[in-house]
Amino acid sequence: MMSPQMSFLLEANNLHFRYRTQPVIEGVSLAVAPGEMLGVIGPNGSGKSTLVRLLSGVLTPASGKIALDGRALHSYSRRELARRIAVVPQETLIEFPFSVTEVVLMGRSPHLGGFAFESTADVQVAHAAMQRTGVLDLQHRSIHELSGGERQRVILARALAQEASVMLLDEPAAFLDIRHQVDTYDLLHELQNEGTGIITVLHDLNLATLYCDRVILLKAGSAVATGQPADVITYAAIKDVYDTEVYVDVNDVTGAVNVLPLSRKYRQALQAKTTNRQT
Repeated sequence: MMSPQMSFLLEANNLHFRYRTQPVIEGVSLAVAPGEMLGVIGPNGSGKSTLVRLLSGVLTPASGKIALDGRALHSYSRRELARRIAVVPQETLIEFPFSVTEVVLMGRSPHLGGFAFESTADVQVAHAAMQRTGVLDLQHRSIHELSGGERQRVILARALAQEASVMLLDEPAAFLDIRHQVDTYDLLHELQNEGTGIITVLHDLNLATLYCDRVILLKAGSAVATGQPADVITYAAIKDVYDTEVYVDVNDVTGAVNVLPLSRKYRQALQAKTTNRQT
């Protein structure tokens, strides 16, 4: 539980944003402290990716304020922001067949001046990032030769190479198998322990309960609830926001809440059981 006196790395207050006439984000407030992981959850179309773009400065809110280290986000230059905030988008388009090493070294560009080339130290940072994300053995391969999961880990390595104090991740484990999903969030947990503030969008509610210190649940662009996972990810909240029946219980091994989706067969059986009780 965060103390009211805790200082935040990144803070947003009462954000509003719309695409043309369609509201997408309505009155959302959040904050992340050093060494904290905040999960952003909610169904498709609830505004999660748009929220990441607002927090990274790619989009400008119609109203509301975003502050990085207590300073208005819009007052930073793009290079300053890139030194402080690293972003892992849901999808990354790289048209030229750069090598994996070249892609990861792009994360060092905010730290280079003018037309300066990467130093030995920059290359060492990139190699360390590739090592931590398990792609060092792919360093000479073209980014176009990789699978979706391998590409995603390379993009994560690029973000690590920025050495930013805040990381914004939009579904970083979307293309990964179970092992690499866990490896990714184990790595993010290590970065937390090093003081990084992390905001991550997740569709997997079980990963959210297992790794996040707090979560914010979005529905149609508004924050339904914010708090510790066990307080937010409840049967009633998930049924209401996702409009489906689920089974929610506590995992005996981890002590975290687990959410199990139910097939139509079991949803119908549960609904019939509820109807019989009411009659």
